[in-house]
Amino acid sequence: MTAPAVPRTLLRLHLSESPYGPSPHALRAAHEAVDATGTYPDPTRTAPAHAIADLLGVRPDQVAVANGSDELVLLSALSLGDRRRPGVTTAGTFPGYRICLENVGRGCREVPAGEVGALADAFATAGIAYVCNPHNPTGGALDRASFDLLVERAAATGTPLVVDEAYLDFAPPGTPSVLDHIGGGAPVVALRTFSKAHGLAGLRIGYAVGDAGLLARLRDAQGTMPFSVNRAAQAAAVAALADRAHLERVREGNAAARERFRAELAARGRLALPSVTNFLAVPVPDSAEAERLLERDHGILVRDAGRFGLAGHLRISVGEASARSRLLDALDAVAPVGVPLPTPKEQR
Repeated sequence: MTAPAVPRTLLRLHLSESPYGPSPHALRAAHEAVDATGTYPDPTRTAPAHAIADLLGVRPDQVAVANGSDELVLLSALSLGDRRRPGVTTAGTFPGYRICLENVGRGCREVPAGEVGALADAFATAGIAYVCNPHNPTGGALDRASFDLLVERAAATGTPLVVDEAYLDFAPPGTPSVLDHIGGGAPVVALRTFSKAHGLAGLRIGYAVGDAGLLARLRDAQGTMPFSVNRAAQAAAVAALADRAHLERVREGNAAARERFRAELAARGRLALPSVTNFLAVPVPDSAEAERLLERDHGILVRDAGRFGLAGHLRISVGEASARSRLLDALDAVAPVGVPLPTPKEQR
């Protein structure tokens, strides 16, 4: 009789999860909160909202806490801007903006990636605009002039600008962010998450920070799901924010590991797009096939960036050294260096 196959442990390098895990203080707080599972969580999310406001130097009414930033994308599509006009975003980015806009009946216009001027011009006829900064799936970030242009155009047109800053914790100081413009009168909102640098992906908690009027509309729309942020997530978030030393260790460790990963790729004749995040976008001849073969033959999960509109690239999380070594060997097997890459025209 043949013995049953032993289940294979998959190497998870597809969702930008942190190999450093959460703060021990955050874990402890979550475990303690579970003791009160028989009672509903605070629907106002007061403790995390105040902790975020205190840390960022804003008022609590400029913060909205939600079930991950995904919920905030949906809430913003439901409640912000002129719903009679379609939303606008860039091609080749996180698809959640387009999906939410289409599902709430607003529609979505996409401008070519990298054309900041065209995106800014589109604000005049858009009901809302979404930008991912740092960018997913390339890992790059807007320069100051480009970011300021978008904020200025949002102010001039009144079109709300929603900036997804999920990966900002990994970016170097000085990277442009919405926080630089709060209080300036522009209709801007940042979406942030505890899933990435804070390592709380399994608890699902994120927040929005920005213009108080826009945040009030988000919270009003959130009234349809008052208990969407559970007790453990709220408690863990407060503790995570207080543990600045853990976050700094994650930031420093990730920056060093990212550059080692880039060097390891280069040593094998591979390039990666510039990144300030915890992943690299690596060109391959056929990203969909490479994703499939890496999982099937090697038990490694990566993300085909073609799912985002960036065909011919794999988005690969910056993992531990052993994970990177395993990935690099497997990548050589499924996508050997020297096979011609698609031209830029084909990639678009």
